[in-house]
Amino acid sequence: MSYHDPVLLEECLEGLHVNPSGLYVDVTFGGGGHSKAILEQLTTGKLYAFDQDPDAKANLPEHPNLVFIAANFRYIKNHLRLHGVQNIDGILADLGVSSHQFDEGGRGFSIRFDGPLDMRMNPSVGMSAAEVLQTYQEQALYDLFRKHTDIKGLRPLINALLMARANNPLTTTAALRELCEPLAPRGQWHKYVAQVFQGLRMEVNSELEALEDMLYGAIDVLKPSGRLVVMSYHSLEDRMVKNFIKEGKALGQTDSDFFGVKHLPLKAITRKPIVSSAQENAKNPRATSAKLRIAERTHTEWRRDE
Repeated sequence: MSYHDPVLLEECLEGLHVNPSGLYVDVTFGGGGHSKAILEQLTTGKLYAFDQDPDAKANLPEHPNLVFIAANFRYIKNHLRLHGVQNIDGILADLGVSSHQFDEGGRGFSIRFDGPLDMRMNPSVGMSAAEVLQTYQEQALYDLFRKHTDIKGLRPLINALLMARANNPLTTTAALRELCEPLAPRGQWHKYVAQVFQGLRMEVNSELEALEDMLYGAIDVLKPSGRLVVMSYHSLEDRMVKNFIKEGKALGQTDSDFFGVKHLPLKAITRKPIVSSAQENAKNPRATSAKLRIAERTHTEWRRDE
């Protein structure tokens, strides 16, 4: 089973500031590259690794310090509570789709292969991409792509999707790719189709909503001075992480108190995101778009503002 080399590995480990007897969480186990590196630095500590993709279990090392949790990371707080765990020293999140998921045509993530239009991180949960395209009303489709992509002028895409499903439901990645081809601006076919696939995938997996829940959960389980290390691969995720570190919420600002002071749950350790070197990009192309942000839990008590 092929997975990418872990991106910004040394930078992630430095950001976590691993304590050999500490408690750590990798919310995106995937191929296990980051987790295995953390485990190498633990003696009596524990690592709790999350992944909702059933394929990830094949990469689990036999290690007494590892606890695997087959679940969506948005439920980090609940699952750690079930394990009787609190006061976490560090949390790592490597967001996005793994190279394994992209390379498995049967998962429906990639524009390179023909396969069923599925796109679910956990194939047993929720609606597939084909079901979304077949059942969403016109406005819902418009909102989906407006929220998750930077595509300008969505009307031709929405009209084409509605017309296609009226005649012959889209059930394969090849069919969706073929539908998008004549709609793409000249010279931007690959970018356009990738954006369509990205928007659909993010909707299917509720990726932004899951990220927001995970960030709030991280605040609740991190101990004071615990580290939050998040790696994102596109602007929507990075913008959310950046704002969360700065304001304690995914969108908007946190109100100041009577004295004009903001009591925030996190403080940024890195003012700007860390990016990969030219050498790493050459060896691991997936690293090219990665942005790594590191924050530290403050002593501020915090409650999610619903």
